[in-house]
Amino acid sequence: MDMFNKLTTLFQQALETREPSVNLLESFVDHWKGITNYYIETTDETTPAKQTDIPWRLKQMLDILVYEEEHQQSEETGPCMEYLLQHKLLETLCTLGKAQYPPGMSQQVLAFFSKFLAQIQQPVLHIINVYRPVQKLIRLCALPGSQTEKEEAQFLFVVCSRLKQDPYVLNYILEIKRDEPIKKKSSTSADGAHQQSREAASTANMPHSPPHGSAAPDTLRSGESGAYASPKQPPHLASPSRAPPASNDLIHALIHLTKSQKSRVVLKAHEGLLALVTLPKEETAECLAESTALCQLLVGRLCELYSMVPSSLDPADIHSFPHTHWRAQFSQGCPEKTMTFSGSEHLVSFLGWLDYCDNLAKEAQKVLAVKLARAIHQQWLLAVVQPQLLQMSEAGILVSTALLSCIIRQISAPTLLEELVFFLLGRQMQGEVRMDTDTHTLRCQLIEHCDHISDEISISTLHLFEELLQKPHEHIVFNLALRNLEHRGYIAPTPGGAEDRHAPDTEPLEETEELEEDPFFTDMYPEGEFNSSEQLLSLPQRQVEQRPSGQTQVADIVNSFLCLVPQEAKTSHHVQGAGYDTYVHDAHELVGLEQLYTIICTFTMQT
Repeated sequence: MDMFNKLTTLFQQALETREPSVNLLESFVDHWKGITNYYIETTDETTPAKQTDIPWRLKQMLDILVYEEEHQQSEETGPCMEYLLQHKLLETLCTLGKAQYPPGMSQQVLAFFSKFLAQIQQPVLHIINVYRPVQKLIRLCALPGSQTEKEEAQFLFVVCSRLKQDPYVLNYILEIKRDEPIKKKSSTSADGAHQQSREAASTANMPHSPPHGSAAPDTLRSGESGAYASPKQPPHLASPSRAPPASNDLIHALIHLTKSQKSRVVLKAHEGLLALVTLPKEETAECLAESTALCQLLVGRLCELYSMVPSSLDPADIHSFPHTHWRAQFSQGCPEKTMTFSGSEHLVSFLGWLDYCDNLAKEAQKVLAVKLARAIHQQWLLAVVQPQLLQMSEAGILVSTALLSCIIRQISAPTLLEELVFFLLGRQMQGEVRMDTDTHTLRCQLIEHCDHISDEISISTLHLFEELLQKPHEHIVFNLALRNLEHRGYIAPTPGGAEDRHAPDTEPLEETEELEEDPFFTDMYPEGEFNSSEQLLSLPQRQVEQRPSGQTQVADIVNSFLCLVPQEAKTSHHVQGAGYDTYVHDAHELVGLEQLYTIICTFTMQT
């Protein structure tokens, strides 16, 4: 019995004994020392990093940081995070990744940085010992012959996503110099103010953005450039200077990864650029538009893909090509991939990138969308597309016109559509005058192509205008027709008033109104028969009067329209069923069928 009591007491004491609490900081430091000891003790330089305990220790360190943040009572930084920042562990990891020792270490470092930025919830990008290592790691991405494109794309995407939480640090991540604040502390000397004014003057003389592929100054390549904020004082976006960005920054790396052969890498790079463009602050959009080469790089890639589209494509294949969505390229059931004609893959790539730029223009802030649209207008439409449309080769004109029709169909962003319309039709708002030399060259050329000696070019150009007229932009119809009609009167008022001109509504329409001669279409009359001085009077400005409704008003509208139609385009009145009343009758039948279909659907849903 005594033995039994002793065993019971022993078990009870064992149950009441608590496991001593784990010291997170000691464990965190031990794992870091385990990593550093590897470099001290190891002698084999060929063992890959994934075969060592480095990946496991990095994972343990990250788990400790996340656990510490979740159980932190206040918003203050925990001891493990403080240790990481004070001892510059991220800087050291970045150096180890750059050295590629052991082999594959850069892959482990990229994965650690990606998870660190994604899982740590508190703002950290404004801390100098965080954003400087991030800058250095960005410079290691998208290098020629890189074997870590997957990890690089994920890391860059996480950085862009994190910028949505901390948009005010964008100019530091992109290494953009900004102007010093105007108000300085009282301790600032006069020499310092003089030096600041000289720097501002030199910065103002710098170009807005460097040419594609040009080298950036050494001052921007180093991580020490610019005025960086301390950990206790996060930077805010000020008016950025015009200093050219580095050629190996975040934007260049993302653009480079869009050219990868791996579809997942390309998709991640697309999503990263989209996250960067859709940053919420207007100041960040202005920073991207004015202080980076984002728009120039996007348009440069567009020109590159457009030049790869073969000129031997069949215009019929281009016209029948479906609308391309940029995300659909990365899906297995992409309908564009079923097109098997020669050169279709280049057309898919080009139209996909065009749709991507169109989507960027939709999602971006207005200042950035306008900048992108104007860059597309200047760098691509005017510099590349227009010369092809004005060439003399009929085969080249045919393919270029078909491609332009496809381009018009793809574009829907308001800012980009406006620049496209201005490119095709010009910005003129006043009425046209005969023998006017100040005309839009491309517009006149396209209109002449509608009556080209080649029927194929005429049909292709008419198809282009058909696509253009379907776009929701008021300048299209106004530029093509209304600006020449707004000051004209095609129904001459009689002295007795407008009401006296019309016969009763019950009379046949053809007996109540005659087609009037239109001085604008003088080519249908023999020379000398039409006197240009006898113009129809313009409708005077008068108060709105109640016009008779019904067939009389319809007759006015139809007859006014028929005055504008060239004689060659009209059907003969000798052909039975060729009058406009036939089209009206068909329209009524279509409306009736639509109403019947609606009633049937409604009844089916109710039952």
